[in-house]
Amino acid sequence: MEAWLRLVNLPGIGPIRGRQLLERCPMAELRMADAGQLRQLGLSDQQIACWISPDQRRLTRAFSWLAQDSNQLVTLDDPAYPLMLRETVGAPLLLFVQGRCEALSAPLLAVVGSRQPTPGGRQAAQYLGSDLVQAGLGLCSGLALGIDGVAHQAALQAQGLTVAVLGTGLAQIYPRRHVALAQAILEQGGALVSEFWPDEGVRAENFPRRNRIISGLSMGTLVVEAAEQSGSLITARFALEQGRELFAVPGSWQNPQARGCHRLIQQGAKLVCCAADILEELGHFLGNQDLHAPSQASQETPAHLPTDNLLDNVGYEATDIDTIAALSRYPIEQVMGKLIELELLGWIASVPGGYVRTRRD
Repeated sequence: MEAWLRLVNLPGIGPIRGRQLLERCPMAELRMADAGQLRQLGLSDQQIACWISPDQRRLTRAFSWLAQDSNQLVTLDDPAYPLMLRETVGAPLLLFVQGRCEALSAPLLAVVGSRQPTPGGRQAAQYLGSDLVQAGLGLCSGLALGIDGVAHQAALQAQGLTVAVLGTGLAQIYPRRHVALAQAILEQGGALVSEFWPDEGVRAENFPRRNRIISGLSMGTLVVEAAEQSGSLITARFALEQGRELFAVPGSWQNPQARGCHRLIQQGAKLVCCAADILEELGHFLGNQDLHAPSQASQETPAHLPTDNLLDNVGYEATDIDTIAALSRYPIEQVMGKLIELELLGWIASVPGGYVRTRRD
């Protein structure tokens, strides 16, 4: 274990070069190599010095973290290393894992999207995530605010499996607002995973590396809501490079948060309107495993569904009050009262620009 930590700590040794080095010299031989042998393998004097005299304080902190319950180190040669990820180019040489390591090898779908989603985007992630978990999939995401957090919560609420991949060390949960969510993932049999040392803090360049693990662990990636320059599109690109399925949820042409998804659909991502659109594409990955969309009978039917046609005129994108009044043919004063009543009942929500529907029929 220590030899693997020393290897990933060498300057200039990333996943690809590290794997090439191990192909020439297996770890059992590498840990016994002297300076001359290391030089023959192409290591520089600086790298050799770091190998022979590693940062002991960093190693001590890592071993202290690993000594805690449910904390593990999974290396590339470990049978527990997830096969889907191992098959990708640039797979991390090791993973720090907290929780059930078996969760990383479960059938997973990556769900990513905006950190500031619209109510419609949140609703799509919630409903799709819940239906997919009920069909037997686990959800993988990055523990970020927005769509990531909604996806994790949807899986937990559906009593399913979810895996969070962090762009920080696992002793430095980020964002701090999701510390409780991370704990809930562990308590429900999921896992937290990172390729970064446990004490690694927030560094912007680490998050694209996290994204390739999210897509690499998963059979496909679902982008729920993403602007044109969104980091979620980096995950989508990794998914395509890794030969995985790519799905995108469409939105209003007026919604800038949907433009990234529209671009992906133009480029060949499958347009998703319901969980069945995803499930029908994953059969060849799952072999004999029977995945199915939840039947209508198995889904919760809301009680006391309002029959007033005013609700029918509130969309899943922001609808302004004047439009609602015109379509429902009620006086504006009556519309205001009915909207307040529907909001109190949880059927709609007030947002900039009007109201949005928050529940399905």
